[in-house]
Amino acid sequence: MEALYFSQKKMEALLASYGDSSSDSDTERGNPSNSGINSSSSQPETTNLPLPPPPLSLVNPPNSLGSIDHHLPTGQPSRVRNFPHVEGNYALHVYIPVLIPLAPKKELAQFLKRVSSILPGIYVVDVDVPFTSLCKDDSELEQVAFGREFHISLGRTVPIRVHQIDSIVAMLRQRLQSQRRYWIDFSKWEVFVNDDCTRTFLSLEVTTGGLLEITKQIQVVNEVYRLHNLPEFYKDPRPHISLAWLLGDVSSSLKRVVVEEMKRLSVESSLHKHFFSCKFGGIHCKIGKKTYKICKFSGE
Repeated sequence: MEALYFSQKKMEALLASYGDSSSDSDTERGNPSNSGINSSSSQPETTNLPLPPPPLSLVNPPNSLGSIDHHLPTGQPSRVRNFPHVEGNYALHVYIPVLIPLAPKKELAQFLKRVSSILPGIYVVDVDVPFTSLCKDDSELEQVAFGREFHISLGRTVPIRVHQIDSIVAMLRQRLQSQRRYWIDFSKWEVFVNDDCTRTFLSLEVTTGGLLEITKQIQVVNEVYRLHNLPEFYKDPRPHISLAWLLGDVSSSLKRVVVEEMKRLSVESSLHKHFFSCKFGGIHCKIGKKTYKICKFSGE
């Protein structure tokens, strides 16, 4: 009987600790019938208090760009999937992550401001905010347009089945497990159009430093894709990061504007050998929402 009594009291305490979601935890603990802790009968009864707001770090994580909803116009173009969603499929993307250093952000922002003023309808890649809505505040433009991780693709983004995941990750790690660090130079503005001609991209291309190393890594990724019956990368790959996009195939117009702006800049200042450089920091493989780190560095 005594064992049954204590068992019942434990159950009541457990239920109290998982009480109504609107209850304050201190209120529950102040009730001696639920907590089993002695308290003075003269202690005033606690009242339910509203929960405090969540910490700002939870609302806007460290890598977050904050709220950009006020920059999104109604009826803006939405991105289209590269392939239809199929239950049980996961999108595979193998890439080199790239962070733009602080120093070149101002120059890049000014160039894109000029281009967007001549050719409207340019959007920031990934966050899909129109450049024209950011041009009034240079610091916000630099943060929203360049304050996040970019990527150099080493393979096509393709759908895979769940049973292929472990094999693909294992093969990539085996073949790319030991890499040395090298410098990547972004030295040329270039215009690209996606396969179905629904988007035109303004990008910074790698044409000098790092090109040889990235090309070899693409060849390795192609081998892994081929072994899994996945479509390989472009025959003559041109490594780049994309910074902006426009709807449809407007490559001729965009190239013309870029060429004119580059001519203007070459007159106003000395020509750049490159816009910025960054050190190769590894290879990532994103499958669905999960990201796998693929390589380690020699000597580390």
